[in-house]
Amino acid sequence: MKNIHHHFHSEYPFEIVNNDIQKGQIKFAIFDFDGTISLIREGWQGIMIPMMVNLLMKTPKHENLSEMQDVVRTYVANTTGKQTIYQMIRLAEEIQKRGGQPKAPLTYKHQYHDLLMEHILNRLKGLRQGQIEPGDMVVPGSLSALQQVTDAGITCFLASGTDEKYVLDEAELLGITPYFKSIYGALDDYENYSKRMVIQKIIHENHLQGPELIAFGDGYVEIEDTKAVGGIAIGLATNEAEKMGVDTWKRSRLLASGADVIMGEFLHFSTLWRFLSMEV
Repeated sequence: MKNIHHHFHSEYPFEIVNNDIQKGQIKFAIFDFDGTISLIREGWQGIMIPMMVNLLMKTPKHENLSEMQDVVRTYVANTTGKQTIYQMIRLAEEIQKRGGQPKAPLTYKHQYHDLLMEHILNRLKGLRQGQIEPGDMVVPGSLSALQQVTDAGITCFLASGTDEKYVLDEAELLGITPYFKSIYGALDDYENYSKRMVIQKIIHENHLQGPELIAFGDGYVEIEDTKAVGGIAIGLATNEAEKMGVDTWKRSRLLASGADVIMGEFLHFSTLWRFLSMEV
């Protein structure tokens, strides 16, 4: 994915999609984790997609390699932000569709997780042993953004589609645990747990609605659910590999989900926060 720098035609270093944001009322913030704050799992698509393509190429009625890659890339893209298990349920369906004998989705999830862990082990080890600074493993500016939001007296929640035990560990390694009232991740009991349910639970338990609620995320779930209750949704379209600028594919997906503002990363967060706090 090529990194295209958008020159926003405005006085602001971010893209304002909705000019009717009600400002100055924010009390609660929901942050997504992977790709919004954490870059520990950056590159996961490069592990999941080839694994799925390999399995599908073994089916009796598969397309050619490049068509197969397109199929997988598209459905992985469309399920990003849901828990991994749903991507594996889809994989099993695609294998079956092509005359293969799929295994249980949970089996594929564990297989993927082992491959992913190989990929991120060095990052986790480096953070644990202090050779890697937390600042090198987060979306630029996100740590000071969290500081600024909590300093403003905003109650923050972390909601992730990654398994909860890993989210708790990785949040701790990045030093962000103290910023959050609660941290939620996925549970193996995926039918009774989804990122959507977590976000809705946060919204209902705290009676959040309207412009008191702001969400920051790079997935469609947090954006759609925040908009559904009239909140403000900030889409993070970070180019994760470059750590800078806007990824056009992410941007178009966030726009489709209803994001009010699109940002490349948190480097201009102070300006955004002033913009959102103004009683205009």
